[in-house]
Amino acid sequence: MSTGLLGSPMIKSIQDFSLAGKVVFLRLDLNVPLSAPDAEGHRKIEDDSRIQEALPTIRYAMEQGARLVLASHLGRPDGKRNPEYSLEPVANHLAELLNEEVTLAHECIGDGIELMVQSLKNGQILLLENLRFYPGEEANDPEFASRLARLAQIYINDAFGTAHRKHASTYGVPSLLLERGMGLLMKKELTFLEPLLYQPKKPFYALLGGSKVSDKIKTIETLVRKVDGLLIGGAMAHAFWAVQGDSIPAEAKQPKTEDIEAARSIMRDARKREIPVYVPLDTVGGFDIGPKTVQKFSEVLAQAGTIFWNGPLGWFEKPEYAHGTFEIAKAIAETQAIKIVGGGDTVSAVKKSGYADRFDHLSTGGGAVLEFLEGNGLPGIDILKLNQRELQLIHSALRED
Repeated sequence: MSTGLLGSPMIKSIQDFSLAGKVVFLRLDLNVPLSAPDAEGHRKIEDDSRIQEALPTIRYAMEQGARLVLASHLGRPDGKRNPEYSLEPVANHLAELLNEEVTLAHECIGDGIELMVQSLKNGQILLLENLRFYPGEEANDPEFASRLARLAQIYINDAFGTAHRKHASTYGVPSLLLERGMGLLMKKELTFLEPLLYQPKKPFYALLGGSKVSDKIKTIETLVRKVDGLLIGGAMAHAFWAVQGDSIPAEAKQPKTEDIEAARSIMRDARKREIPVYVPLDTVGGFDIGPKTVQKFSEVLAQAGTIFWNGPLGWFEKPEYAHGTFEIAKAIAETQAIKIVGGGDTVSAVKKSGYADRFDHLSTGGGAVLEFLEGNGLPGIDILKLNQRELQLIHSALRED
């Protein structure tokens, strides 16, 4: 049995179930970036990281003899069927990676889908078409969730990146299936992220970048109570400059009033708790941190026991503004700290820096990571917790042993 959130009810792992011959509904995050359609209308996967991350759970379930129903969303088709957002490229790529046949269903629910599921043999895979082709997915419609739940006997969520969404496939379905748990990727995410809330190795530093302070205010408010220091970069640093009365390059992104007020609130709270807040000492045109900042941030982070990084420190997609972000990635890689990165852009930046293999964990979640660190739980994880009766049965069995 696997522990869920520390000190809270337990969550089963896929490894806790007998899967042989059982139909397993496996919710994955296969929301990968696709190229524009070619002359024949085909789209190619530009980054298969999320598919790669899903492979261990898929392979484990196949080896155990499960009959697999995979489900995911892709893009934002707004509840309508749109061939541009079909999971067909994903099905083809997944089949190549697994060296196994992956059948793509053209629907998610219906009598035809139920017949396809019934015909699955042990170890075979059926991938449902894009869940978001149905308005009932994002609306967590009970009827849509019920039709999905009818397909399987066991529910496994391995899509941490969507765990903050109360959708039909992440909340409605597991509320209907007693046999529910998390996949290997979800388990890995919680293994690295839970300690940030409960027992980070000290000193604990958070490095935050990106554009808007107000988008991350709740997360930062939580982190200020747990970290030994905050380091701020990216365009969100401009709001902190404004609070300090520092000048902001005219061509750089100007902070909005709500961002400045959010920064003021954070700095006030940090002072009260005697938590240092490090903001850039210099800049490259307002689009990257300068050499003095790279040196200062590197010195601070060298002391860390744990580092959490969310948000690039500059416009790293442009080579002339990538230096600061890449240099900090190098500096973090050289520390002895536990190194955790959250957010798609930040993960992409770390990979481009060439130091990704020296980080402990690159999270597949963006918004999910930030909401998780607010400390109030995530719907897609909370629904997996065992109820009180199940816990009592487990405790009774342990006492008898």
